[in-house]
Amino acid sequence: MGNKVVKQHFETAQKTGVLKISQQRLTEFPPHMRGFPNCLRTLDLSENRFVTLPDDIGRFTLLKHLNLSENRLTELPITIGQLIKLETFNAMSNMLVSIPQELINLKHLKQVHLNNNQLTQFPTMFGGMKNLDVLDLSRNKIASIPPEVKNLAVTELNCNQNQIATLAPEIAECPRLKTLRLEENCLPITEIHSAILKESQVSNLYLDGNLFPSKKFNELDGYEEYMERYTAVRKKIF
Repeated sequence: MGNKVVKQHFETAQKTGVLKISQQRLTEFPPHMRGFPNCLRTLDLSENRFVTLPDDIGRFTLLKHLNLSENRLTELPITIGQLIKLETFNAMSNMLVSIPQELINLKHLKQVHLNNNQLTQFPTMFGGMKNLDVLDLSRNKIASIPPEVKNLAVTELNCNQNQIATLAPEIAECPRLKTLRLEENCLPITEIHSAILKESQVSNLYLDGNLFPSKKFNELDGYEEYMERYTAVRKKIF
């Protein structure tokens, strides 16, 4: 991206609050960001080649939408936890191995996309966020879903294509969880607890590609109760 074009983007951003610098093969954070006024509501840095982000990204405390997808990030600066107005956070298709605990401060988050990274631990800091609706953790290397999952307020949790072998029964306590995606993991049938089928709000449970045939799922205690919820949702849709 030439300096002239960069300058135009930043001049426009001062008026609109929207800065989109995607698909530019950038490896370093644009120097124009340093000293740039705190006026941004949307920042799109997707489809570049960033390996790191500077700490001063935390200056943009008015941000509501941050897109870092399709870069080469291995970590996130803890200063992202200062973006307390953030509503959507997209860091899919990077090389992230962990998520800073400071994200617990982002109470206004509605959607988080961390799919296609290298995460090995379930990010429990998203628990307790009352506005969080969708959490996408698919295509990572997560091995288990811990009891702290009960604190998630999401309606959809996507954990497809991980390495999940254990699933805490406390997931049944999620107050709003309707759609749970666990396809292509390492779950044995014994990890599909009856509480999920009998006591949860889950009406869309996706389990194909685990260590048991679908026939075994149909034989589980609580299967009929789950199917009642599943059918009721379909009737509302159609």
